[in-house]
Amino acid sequence: MDIKQLRYFVMVAEQQNFTRAARKLNIAQPALSIAIKKLESSIGLPLFDRNERQVHLTHEGQILTTHAHRIIQQVKDAETAMAELRGLQKGEVRVGVPGMLGSYFFPSILMGFKSKYPDLKLSVVEAGTQSIRQMLLDGQLDIGVIHNQDVPPALQTAHLISSQMVAVTSTDHPLADRQSISFREFFNEELVMFKKGYFHREFIDRICATHKITPQLSFETNLLAMILNIVRHGFAITALLELVTQHEPGLVPIPFEEPVTLDIAMAWRKQGYLSLADRAFIDFVQDNK
Repeated sequence: MDIKQLRYFVMVAEQQNFTRAARKLNIAQPALSIAIKKLESSIGLPLFDRNERQVHLTHEGQILTTHAHRIIQQVKDAETAMAELRGLQKGEVRVGVPGMLGSYFFPSILMGFKSKYPDLKLSVVEAGTQSIRQMLLDGQLDIGVIHNQDVPPALQTAHLISSQMVAVTSTDHPLADRQSISFREFFNEELVMFKKGYFHREFIDRICATHKITPQLSFETNLLAMILNIVRHGFAITALLELVTQHEPGLVPIPFEEPVTLDIAMAWRKQGYLSLADRAFIDFVQDNK
């Protein structure tokens, strides 16, 4: 078993097709098939169930893929570390940011970092907290911004900000003049929400489970701009971080009777390698938050 075989194996597992995998790897399909057969022979176990159109991981293959991802990432980390010892930098920071923070908290920080380090590349991915956690664990991101709750033990976190979650209505909504709102009153209204996987939705689902409430979800979308417009036009209400309403006209924030404050953190893999660029980004954000 060598690193090339593992990379080939992971690509076939992802593509579920030898022809597509070979195209992605830029090698001939027969050569890829031979490499996978050699890998299966060397470990003495079948890794794929094969048919004409698709291949699927066997139970043994599913176990190997977890280790293969980790090994491949560790090799990448080692290559980066050795490059930096030769006086080079990775030159790229891969960051995952949820939509609300990406729109209202991070733009000035990202521009400030780019101004200070113009030669470094910033790759910013917008995704929900659950997706960001998984991408960190899989090595697809270097740093992620997540809800600092139920954090996987493989991730290290550093506090970023705390922000209150509030109900949000249009200016002419019947609830707009309220000083506070109960959870039951909130969930009696038609709601527009992010889809599952975002910390905003995690909050909603957790409250519903605690209070045994079934919400009236009229709209689900991962597009923040659409949520804001639906609320502005009075078709539904929502719950957002208070910092969003501070930047958006035509919206009224209403605190919950039981205040809800979310702790937001930066996260990275404990066993992962942080490049000089990654460490510079973490330090910059901590100094400028």
